[in-house]
Amino acid sequence: MLRITVHLRDEWLLIPCTDPSLHVCWLGSEAISRYTTSYPKREIQADSTFRIRRCVDGGLLSLEDPIKDVLQDNDFIELVIQGDQWMPKQMDLIKSKSVHMSTCLFSMLKWISLDGNSLTTGDLLGLGKVIHLSEVLSSVMVYGVNTGFGNFAQTRIPNDQLKELQDNVIRSHSAGVGAPLSPERTRMLLALRINVLAKGFSGVSMETLNAIVAAFNASCLSWVPEQGTVGASGDLAPLAHLVLGLMGEGVMWSPQSGWADARAVLEGHGLTPLILKPKEGLALINGTQMITALGVEAVERAQAIARQADIIAALTIQTLKGTPKAFDPDIHAVRPQQGQVEVAWRLRSVLHSDVFHSEISVKGGERVQDAYTLRCCPQVHGVANDTIAFVKKILTTELNSATDNPLVFAERGITISGGNFHGEYPAKALDFLAIGVHELANISERRIERLCNPSLSELPAFLVKNGGLNSGFMIAHCTAAALVSENKVLCHPSSVDSLSTSAGTEDHVSMGGWAARKALRVVQHVEQVLAIELLAACQALEFHRPLKTTPPLEKVYGLVRSVVR
Repeated sequence: MLRITVHLRDEWLLIPCTDPSLHVCWLGSEAISRYTTSYPKREIQADSTFRIRRCVDGGLLSLEDPIKDVLQDNDFIELVIQGDQWMPKQMDLIKSKSVHMSTCLFSMLKWISLDGNSLTTGDLLGLGKVIHLSEVLSSVMVYGVNTGFGNFAQTRIPNDQLKELQDNVIRSHSAGVGAPLSPERTRMLLALRINVLAKGFSGVSMETLNAIVAAFNASCLSWVPEQGTVGASGDLAPLAHLVLGLMGEGVMWSPQSGWADARAVLEGHGLTPLILKPKEGLALINGTQMITALGVEAVERAQAIARQADIIAALTIQTLKGTPKAFDPDIHAVRPQQGQVEVAWRLRSVLHSDVFHSEISVKGGERVQDAYTLRCCPQVHGVANDTIAFVKKILTTELNSATDNPLVFAERGITISGGNFHGEYPAKALDFLAIGVHELANISERRIERLCNPSLSELPAFLVKNGGLNSGFMIAHCTAAALVSENKVLCHPSSVDSLSTSAGTEDHVSMGGWAARKALRVVQHVEQVLAIELLAACQALEFHRPLKTTPPLEKVYGLVRSVVR
């Protein structure tokens, strides 16, 4: 039996072919049938005509040919419906010339300039399809070019061993452990490394950069273990693994191949392994890109959940018949912390007011004041928002910084060894992010307790009618409590630790890799706790029916009920 993978409108479909004597036309019809079954809202007319080509070389296939004559097991093909467009051919895009002294990231909808100066956290998280390069400055040979590395910096390497030196630094530094980064995170890591090289201070050849870009565009991504970096000299181990696959060693992943031998993956996409030139091995592995890439995902997700936290809290305040008086603008004007003012505004915009009326508030009356978990949302949520903004500023600078060593200053004609690879900036910022965003879960868990506790909520215990027969939200609240407790440990800052490495040469490090990884875990836990509060608040609202809350909060309730009964 042959297994053929078909690309159809941004989806990959695995089609088993038990009878290889069938024609290619059958393969296309089967792919369309499976696509429309899986995605019923994405209509394809039954009588649509289509064309098929191989992914590897773009060769068109005749629909009348027997499958066994033109395809092999595990081949990849692309099917295009009449009126649609083919995917761009990878190498054609790479070979085209740029009119700007910059790097550009191309998506099917827009170009994003990668000039080493203007990449944003949002750009990196929402990567486009294709990178396009123009020019990068070349290097003067010094540290890491014709010398050893770290404690061997004073050892000069003979000219006939310079290529071996670059290969060896990649192999020897590929010493990480643990689970691999996901393909999405590895893709971010690779794009960020290209952006840093585009600044022109690293000293790599266009031939090498074009090869890296070709791998990115084909989504040929190396196996990068998540553990092993101490965050100075940059993220050496993970970045070495990133380059090792590009050299055709170890394993790689692509949408077409899954995890497989790196050389086979590259060759299957018409690519050749990297051949490193002097300085290039060090230039490709010295920097803070893994800390920053993971940090970008953490801060973008934190920003999203922080905004959602305000709306979820408002729904809880409403179901507990809380008062909006504590969100009066005059209160926050006399303590004008930016995040606090913005959160109070968001709460006012969805709670009972002259603009939006709530039947629950009108009937239930108003208290003089509420518990802190309701009343102090602007103050607690606000500082989380300000923390996120601070961290985002630090990371945006880091995204567009030259963080390798040594750095090449071509206009001055010199190469200088420095310390921009040290990850203390993103490490400290991400430790701060974990502490700041955790508080959203901490206060949310206390609100869940108030919703579930009948002595505090005036609602049925654990938000269930038949208590005893059903446990309601009892254990959902336990889950929230468990996640918050885990976060308390994860919020211990990793950047307060430092262990000397490389025989005392690298005698202070940032531990930024762990700062980034645990910040992501904290954010994930915050998302989960707030999801539990959202479900509990919607359940609490059921006990106020037939009364309605404000129109904006009814919209939130309707959205939840569209996926959760």
